[in-house]
Amino acid sequence: MSKNPEKFPKISRRSFVGGLSAGFAAFVTDGALGGSSVAKTTAASSGLECCTFSLDRNWLFGGKLSEAATAAQFNDSVFSRVILPHCVTPLSWQKWDASQWETLWVYRRHFVLPNELNKRRIFLQFDGVMIGATSYLNGHALPQHLGGYLPFQYEITNLLTPQDNVLAVAVDSHWMNVPPEGSPKGTRAVDYYLPGGILRSVRLNSVPQIFIADVFAKPVNVLDAKRRVEVKCTIDAGVQPQHELKIEAALLEGEHPAAQSLRAAGRTLAHASREVRVDKTGPSEVDLTLAGIGDVRLWDNENPNLYEIRVRMSMKGRPLHERRVRIGFREARFEVDGFFLNGKRLRIFGLNRHELFPYVGYAMPDRVMRRDADVLRREFNCNFVRCSHYPQSEAFLDACDELGLMVWEEPPGWGYLGDDAWQELLYRDVGDMVRRDRNHPSIVIWAVRANETRNDPDLYVRTKDLARTLDGSRPTSGSMTSHSRGTWEQEWHQDVFAFDDYHAEPDGTVSIAPPLPGVPYMLSEAVGQFNYATGKHFDAYYRRAGDVAVQEAQALRHAQAHSRAANYDRICGVVAWCAFEYGSPANSIDGVKNPGVADVFRIPKLGASFYLAQVDPAVRPVIEPDFYWDFGSKTSSGPGKHVAIFSNCDRLELFVNGERLATLNPDHENFPHIKYPPFFADFSPLGAEKPELRINAYVGEKLAISRSFSADPSQDQLWVHADDTELIADGADATRLAFRAVDKFGSQRPFVSGEVSFQISGPGVIVGDNPFQWEASGGAGAVWIKTLPGQTGRISVTATHATLGSKSVAIEVRPNTSPSID
Repeated sequence: MSKNPEKFPKISRRSFVGGLSAGFAAFVTDGALGGSSVAKTTAASSGLECCTFSLDRNWLFGGKLSEAATAAQFNDSVFSRVILPHCVTPLSWQKWDASQWETLWVYRRHFVLPNELNKRRIFLQFDGVMIGATSYLNGHALPQHLGGYLPFQYEITNLLTPQDNVLAVAVDSHWMNVPPEGSPKGTRAVDYYLPGGILRSVRLNSVPQIFIADVFAKPVNVLDAKRRVEVKCTIDAGVQPQHELKIEAALLEGEHPAAQSLRAAGRTLAHASREVRVDKTGPSEVDLTLAGIGDVRLWDNENPNLYEIRVRMSMKGRPLHERRVRIGFREARFEVDGFFLNGKRLRIFGLNRHELFPYVGYAMPDRVMRRDADVLRREFNCNFVRCSHYPQSEAFLDACDELGLMVWEEPPGWGYLGDDAWQELLYRDVGDMVRRDRNHPSIVIWAVRANETRNDPDLYVRTKDLARTLDGSRPTSGSMTSHSRGTWEQEWHQDVFAFDDYHAEPDGTVSIAPPLPGVPYMLSEAVGQFNYATGKHFDAYYRRAGDVAVQEAQALRHAQAHSRAANYDRICGVVAWCAFEYGSPANSIDGVKNPGVADVFRIPKLGASFYLAQVDPAVRPVIEPDFYWDFGSKTSSGPGKHVAIFSNCDRLELFVNGERLATLNPDHENFPHIKYPPFFADFSPLGAEKPELRINAYVGEKLAISRSFSADPSQDQLWVHADDTELIADGADATRLAFRAVDKFGSQRPFVSGEVSFQISGPGVIVGDNPFQWEASGGAGAVWIKTLPGQTGRISVTATHATLGSKSVAIEVRPNTSPSID
């Protein structure tokens, strides 16, 4: 009848990873799960019996839904076995079409619970399903959930059987009346695609009859000697306790900021406890205050120090449950005169980020999500990211905590407000977002309105009040396209005015409006695809395979935006649009929108040269030309006159074929408010047929870095790089394999065509186009290498191009030690 169900390992004490929400009294808890993905109990150390079981493996995917496929007895033997996260349809990196996913789909999962869990409460948790999900457990329909970006869960204790349990999920990926969708204009009304699927993890959480459902730990007055942590615990009672409960909270030295795998000794810095009587079933809140903390290491961009809050519950000396969350001590203030982190003025320097990826939409594993944070913080040197335009994965937010990358988070939406039912879903999403993520120190501001929507006082006063009630430690905002306090102040009055500033000077450069008086003010978007040459429309396509002059303009426009905004001390900073290209039905080429300073593969374009250079040369000296050293058919005259080179050094010396061409100094006059402005060079005429360029960069009188560039394509080569050399054999873990056409010195050669093909051996598979056609991507691209469940060893991948030859990489696959059903 069906494929054999797998059994849970019969282990009574497990690490309990994942959040459990405050609303457990209801059959379905539709919303946020308190704490982050690092929240856990420590069953092994405390003797508390708490279990979590991953359901990510061994799903059966049946494609388009048939009505019978949700029945428990349905024969699913011909379904395909898949691992989460999973997109409902295969995709390329371009030319997406919503018709590929806009229908109903079905997934099924079989499992058996061990007998020792029979007296425990069991919750089924989904971290994200796009965009509607109706689940059936053993033939019983669970309430439908609408919305793709936030967790939801069900208590299924009374629906389980001692033998084969069958979970069927009908995924509705139609265009629906659900944020960010709902506009009668259809798919093109939203700037980004929404491919369907079970896009994040699914798990079973097994808890005692009385347990700690949520912990919110709020640092208060962190810069004062009397700093404290206010701890709000939600206790959920499936049965009424016969005696008083003792609730204890402790502040522990937490994880090393540089590596989450390194744990400090866990020294207790503060402790509080109280006895409470719970005289009802369902959720109850208990407040404790951790005082007398003493000195702490603050969380900031350079030193993101983290601590743990441990909450324990016992009854008459018998331990019942324990829960931990991770926090950081920091004060982030948006003031009329600027932004202050831990009392020091700091200019926000950031980019917007979409979570869409080639080939799979949103369905990438944690490792890949975390790497985006690493690119933003360590490569692009940002101190801030806006999660546009929806709550993003907890793995990404965890990485932001660890890297010191500040975060703006917002609910799903894009330029549209729907009917009352739609607005209630948006209100719910704001609450779920805040509950899920309020322990993250990286989040410094909540956006509580849908992106670029009209003012709606009834709705947005409610969402602001909700965020303040659930948190109260962060300001609220929302991106605006009207540069006026008029209706904004009269109808809503958020804490921070955030403006999406797209305006041009008469000379075609970036214009920045002055800040509005009397309110904290920041730019939540700038540059993007706005056509500064014409002063209207969003049709500047910064495409690697496109016009070179347009490509070269991108970095300068980002530099102008940051410099000209910094001319106003009152502007807190700029979060420019955007970090990565993304799938979009609007103002795109072949379904890919090109405002990213990196392409969809996360490979930096010329537009990233400005960001790459904004780092202290003591950390790493940088030379990043904002041009291609190429003399092919599309660039026959070479770079030409007045082209930019971005560097963080004091002086550049240019040599062509070994002869000194020029000495350059940074252009502080036209870029007075950025620390490392561009240098400008004149390369016309050069005379030599295939000249070689060398750039020497000096800090003071010392040579800091030298880079060379070849114009001779006969010596070009294929560059191949895997982001990670080790993966985990869980069947979901993956790493990017990037490949580019480069000159003999390793610099990008543009406009290379042909195809790159891949051969793989060992315990892995290729996710992506194989072969990969280079013409549309401009000579750069990527696929992802994904592990196979339970299979360890070495993956070997060889990439081959007809004229550039072959390159190979090796990746080691280690055993998976995380708790799962297998």
